[in-house]
Amino acid sequence: MITRREYEAARQRAAELLNRAGIVAKPEEIERIEVADFGLGELEQSGVQILTLVDTPAIGVKVLVLFPGQTCPQHKHPPLGDYPGKEETFRCQWGELYLYMPGEPTPNPRANPPAHRRHTYTVWHETILRPGDQVTSPPNTFHWFQAGPEGAVVWSFSSRATDVEDVFIDPDVRRKTVIVD
Repeated sequence: MITRREYEAARQRAAELLNRAGIVAKPEEIERIEVADFGLGELEQSGVQILTLVDTPAIGVKVLVLFPGQTCPQHKHPPLGDYPGKEETFRCQWGELYLYMPGEPTPNPRANPPAHRRHTYTVWHETILRPGDQVTSPPNTFHWFQAGPEGAVVWSFSSRATDVEDVFIDPDVRRKTVIVD
């Protein structure tokens, strides 16, 4: 849970990073930025700010804004009926993003997830994304990411978004943000 004040402050901070990254967002789009704290109540450590630009049954286009060191917890986009799950391409616009997926573990990874949740991070093959770099995560594949020291602004291009159905390793994660006044 986060307070309305925290939510609005994070939304404005995300708008500033979008501007810094050269992404034009209209006032009504800024109002639509989702602040996801994953129910953990530790937004500076675990969270992501999401501007959804396109969300149809065929495709999703989002801009993910992460503050310095902010981490999106490990998750996957599972199959749903005949749908194989969301395939997602991450393209860095600004800053650095440390992306982790299955593969040979990186000996000295750049990211450092919250110490009290480290046991919920199981994939450690690191790809560092800088402006212009992109990587695609196949459906139903565990992944997580963390912003570098300045933060990160990252495009997310995907097949149909089914984020409320995401599967997280951390049992404390709740995908829907709860705001308290």
